[in-house]
Amino acid sequence: MKTRPLVLFTLIFTLFASVLISCKPGTHKEAALWQEQAEGITIIRDNYGVPHIYGKTDADAVFGMIYAQCEDDFNRVEVNLINALGRMAEVEGEELIYTDLRMKLYIDPEEVKKEYDASPEWLKDLMDSWANGINYYLYSHPEVEPKLISKFEPWMPLAFSEGSIGGDIEKISLRGLKQFYGSDDDAVIASVGLPPDGEPRGSNGFAIAPELNANGNAMLLINPHTSFFFRSELHMKSEEGLDAYGAVTWGQFFIYQGFNEKCGWMHTSTRADFMDFYEEKIIQEDGKYFYLYGDEKRPVREKLIRVPFKDGESMSAREFTVYYTHHGPVVMGDNDRWLSVALMVEHEKALTQSYMRTKAQGYNDFKKTMELRTNSSNNTVYADAEGNIAYWHGNFMPVRNTNYDYSGIVDGSNPETDWQGLHSIDEMIHILNPGNGWIQNCNQTPFTACLEFSPRKEDYPVYMAPDAENPRGYHAVRVLSGAKDLTIDKLIGLAYDSYLPAFEKTIPALINAFDKIRTSNNALKGLDSAVDALRNWDIRFSAESVPTTLAIYWGQSILNKTRGIEVPFGLTEFDVIATDVDGKLLVEALAEAVAKLTSDFGTWETPWGEVNRYQRINGDIVQPFSDDQPSKPVFFASSRWGSLASFGARTYPGTKKMYGTSGNSFVGVVEFGDKVRAKSILAGGISGDPDSPHFDDQVDMYINGEFKDVFYYREDVEAHAEKTYKPGSRD
Repeated sequence: MKTRPLVLFTLIFTLFASVLISCKPGTHKEAALWQEQAEGITIIRDNYGVPHIYGKTDADAVFGMIYAQCEDDFNRVEVNLINALGRMAEVEGEELIYTDLRMKLYIDPEEVKKEYDASPEWLKDLMDSWANGINYYLYSHPEVEPKLISKFEPWMPLAFSEGSIGGDIEKISLRGLKQFYGSDDDAVIASVGLPPDGEPRGSNGFAIAPELNANGNAMLLINPHTSFFFRSELHMKSEEGLDAYGAVTWGQFFIYQGFNEKCGWMHTSTRADFMDFYEEKIIQEDGKYFYLYGDEKRPVREKLIRVPFKDGESMSAREFTVYYTHHGPVVMGDNDRWLSVALMVEHEKALTQSYMRTKAQGYNDFKKTMELRTNSSNNTVYADAEGNIAYWHGNFMPVRNTNYDYSGIVDGSNPETDWQGLHSIDEMIHILNPGNGWIQNCNQTPFTACLEFSPRKEDYPVYMAPDAENPRGYHAVRVLSGAKDLTIDKLIGLAYDSYLPAFEKTIPALINAFDKIRTSNNALKGLDSAVDALRNWDIRFSAESVPTTLAIYWGQSILNKTRGIEVPFGLTEFDVIATDVDGKLLVEALAEAVAKLTSDFGTWETPWGEVNRYQRINGDIVQPFSDDQPSKPVFFASSRWGSLASFGARTYPGTKKMYGTSGNSFVGVVEFGDKVRAKSILAGGISGDPDSPHFDDQVDMYINGEFKDVFYYREDVEAHAEKTYKPGSRD
């Protein structure tokens, strides 16, 4: 729908822009204040380069931790903030206009600045120190040239208060925005980040009760599956009670997934229904838009949003008149059928929750942070030093009228479909200390989280947990059932278990189909040896395994052939493939896999490690992959097949081998007790600088599932110190 003429501005200010971007922040007075604060902060880098930040106040720790992030990878810090602010087109060009427009529907700098002004003083202190830490880094590193942001402002963290870039906003279709607000001659739209790899996004979290631990302590597996190099690892401690360690998303000042001495938290992406699309009935009178709501005719609110973009060597801009109803912004539609979207928009409260959970001193403290109810897109797996293990499915959950189906589009003109406040934490799906002694979530239904002690589906509204089952969920239950006398190393072993449940039923179905068809079709004789390899396979991956390669190529082929297959609740697509798909299709997919492998590698008998590779050529956010450049074999596989240790890989233009870009990134295992113990691993290393020894010093350990010791206590950190310094030091 073309709702109004678009205005194209050409702003020729190349010289002005270049001067603006190259300016370094800070007057002498500001620099003196930054340096004074830096004197109270100590950064200790351990022998893996992990920064441990010590400050008198929480604000000092924030200053030091963002400074350390900038040292390790300023590019990722800045790019994350540019994206969160809806300014990527200013760096990358016109193709990212709609990515920016999507962010700007919710992030208005003037409104966010008002939120900053209204924030409590303790939070403003943290935001101030965040800005001071980045600006001091730029001041003390004049050789660093920002892409866009010449001076960081303290309100900016409010635009980036969850652990993922864009958060819930990313679920709004860019194509829908372009169709509604754009023109036919718009440039091709693009999104920020890596090209799609088809990898199911998600994470694993395991909480283990004391009775299953060899030392009588609770344990936590922290296993996010995200883009490689998307999160850093660090430790921040103050004399005000902060003492948190774990994964932090570049540019944020809180530990997103991690632990302190008393408790630990792991977030997994939820499928709980926390946002809704409303169909608005639109009428136009005298050039104005209105929408029907019950017996009312309400005016559509209009807002002018300007989206600057890089245009060659100059800057241009587009202006969009965007529309809002009381449900939220209109994000797609045509003619008189517009769709608005309702989702959580609580910047200050979300940042408060994200930070305060890092200081929780046990279950009751942590539950209080959950009661803020702004962690909308995540589940939470939890364990603590008192021996508690817990799980929350989602966190932000609107109350809806159960007479209506919220899984699709609801009628925005009917007041009965409106949200009716939020469910309390006690009304939501929650597990505490189940009798089986463990909780797992791998982005699947919570109704299988802990065997017979799981919540019951019929006790909750459908919208609370529409999550399906998946092969990782099956796998987690398999490895945890019967587990006992667990240690950190044993739990790591479970998290890297080599079984691939997606093939448990599908490979026998393939073999049965082949045996039946083979008797009457001699043309299939060439597949005999391939089928025999699968027939004798133990359904476990390894770098040397030929059947693993063959099964995964077959799996990719059969998924393409059965795309859109209906999957009943409680089953996975592989359950349906094993029982309902025509045997001829299964065999055809195998023939395709054999042909593809033979074409690419000269033989289908190609070990998995020859195909599945880790490669990091430079520090760029989007890697250039090449079969001609050095790479390393990886034995674990995509989470699609039920691999708990996830390595999301695919081929790229010009490659025959598959290269991983997502999956296991930061992984940690924590054991609580009188003292906390932990081990961790990070894909690649802590630094984004190829010249740093910590650019790739964890690669071999990462590939082999060998974790490093976490140095949590000061005496251990100092015993393994590589460098001790103050922010601003260049020694």
